[in-house]
Amino acid sequence: MLYRELSISGAWVVEVDPLTDVRGFFARTFCSGEFAARGLPHSFVQSSISYNAKRATLRGLHFQREPSKEIKLVRCTAGAIYDVVLDLRPASQTFRQWVAVELSAANRTALVVPHGCAHGFITLTDESEVLYMMSEPQAAALASGVRWDDPAFGIKWPLVPQVISDRDATYPDFIPQIAGGA
Repeated sequence: MLYRELSISGAWVVEVDPLTDVRGFFARTFCSGEFAARGLPHSFVQSSISYNAKRATLRGLHFQREPSKEIKLVRCTAGAIYDVVLDLRPASQTFRQWVAVELSAANRTALVVPHGCAHGFITLTDESEVLYMMSEPQAAALASGVRWDDPAFGIKWPLVPQVISDRDATYPDFIPQIAGGA
């Protein structure tokens, strides 16, 4: 696998390094030892998928408040998404900054979302599916989010959302304390 650290501390792109032959290819998508050597989560306790029927479906921006230390490994297994990581850690040098990566079934790239960061995406194609691996179980009482278009962040989305949940569309303006010191 190929690893590239992003500008937000703890956020990484993980690309497959395929071994090809006449049948196609074989590639690892996770290696506990390689992840641990980079300080990345090397044990996942939960896995989920998100299926999105329509292009321009927006999900996020979600995070788990403290004391959760949830880290996500996100991969698009069908279609394509524009995936965003937003740093909500007040002590971070990149606080309130964001990075985005296109994840798709074609590029087979994964994204590590560090704890204390919000995560969201918009689908670039119909019938997109996203696989999440989480380092901690989802805790509904700690679930929170920030609005996708909050001017405090200035995220540049490639599409205007056509499908979005009421919850994601109506998060209040960002107040640093809501991240719980994340």
